[in-house]
Amino acid sequence: MDPLTAFAIAALMMLLNGGVLGILHRDLPEALRPSAVSWRIGTLLQAGGCVLLTVQRQLPPAFLLPVANFFLILGITCYWRALRQFYGLPDKPLIYLPLVVAVPGMWWFVAVTPSLSARLWIAAIVWAVIMFNCSQVLRISPRIDRAVSRRVLIAIFTVVAAFMVLRAVLFMLSPSPGSSIIDHTWLNMITPMVASILPVTGTTAYLLLCSERIRRQWEHAATTDYLTGLVNRRIIATTGSQRVSQAREHGKVFGVALVDIDYFKTINDRYGHDIGDLALKHVAARIERSCKAEDLAGRQGGEEFVVLLTRDDITQVLAFGEKVRQSVRSAPFPANGTDLTICVSIGIATLTPADKQFDDLLRRADQALYSAKALGRDRVMAEFGHDVAKSA
Repeated sequence: MDPLTAFAIAALMMLLNGGVLGILHRDLPEALRPSAVSWRIGTLLQAGGCVLLTVQRQLPPAFLLPVANFFLILGITCYWRALRQFYGLPDKPLIYLPLVVAVPGMWWFVAVTPSLSARLWIAAIVWAVIMFNCSQVLRISPRIDRAVSRRVLIAIFTVVAAFMVLRAVLFMLSPSPGSSIIDHTWLNMITPMVASILPVTGTTAYLLLCSERIRRQWEHAATTDYLTGLVNRRIIATTGSQRVSQAREHGKVFGVALVDIDYFKTINDRYGHDIGDLALKHVAARIERSCKAEDLAGRQGGEEFVVLLTRDDITQVLAFGEKVRQSVRSAPFPANGTDLTICVSIGIATLTPADKQFDDLLRRADQALYSAKALGRDRVMAEFGHDVAKSA
């Protein structure tokens, strides 16, 4: 198989991958579509560049080679842009700088001072710069994306960049390097194969990256309250059961705080449900600000929130309740041009030997909350076993 045939096969594989991306476009979430479009354009541009290289014997090199390299370099630049879009990074015109520098250089070393070596080094440097930046976008995102496909893409970009540099070095060291990239040398034979790794295997890895993002979004939706961003009731119940076992094993004080917005129905009736939703978000934010890293705050339902607490002693659990109450009360809530003072009632219970399961603890916290409501609201009540104590 000669290099021209290899480029033709690579182009066909790239076109097929670009077509698959186009077919799957509608199935992608709206937020991922701009990135997918950029990746598909990059793949099709790579295919276009390979097609042009297959017909270079029929067209003037001074025209064809700069145009073919324009397609190829713009294609990998689109991959760079696609990854930036995928991770929510802003567009930067500077990503096109390697393209602006490379194409005139390619033309010069074809039409004015013909030099295959110079063209190979320009391609190697430009590809390496773009591949490095693609890898950097992927490397700086491990906190938000731990997918295996991300590491696969990093490996692909690294391999392709290394090959382009190695190709230029080997050409310089070769005793009979040839005069063009279509000469029958082993290096020219494997070049289209390596170049196709990115648009072919890389596209598969990119689709897996999208799939992983969608899976995480579904998991997030299944475990998170859509309005406040706190975890939902199911996660609270599951985690609560786990922490009951951990507290008994390690001898820590495990507590539950139930937080209920006072007169929430009045807020809804007077200002409307939109303001009521904002009030829920406001209180959720104040609760989160009061939590430690190991605490877990969630929305139990309606205007009721629950917080799981692990502390060294009971007084720290009580202190948390009072901290939340004061935090909510001291933060005015704007509603239709007026600052409202929102108050909460809080019921607290800590784990005792009599509690067989998490629901028993939650039930006692609910009894304490009921007491706080009955005694006038805007207060923290704690029930330990059968004793009810006013803490605020």
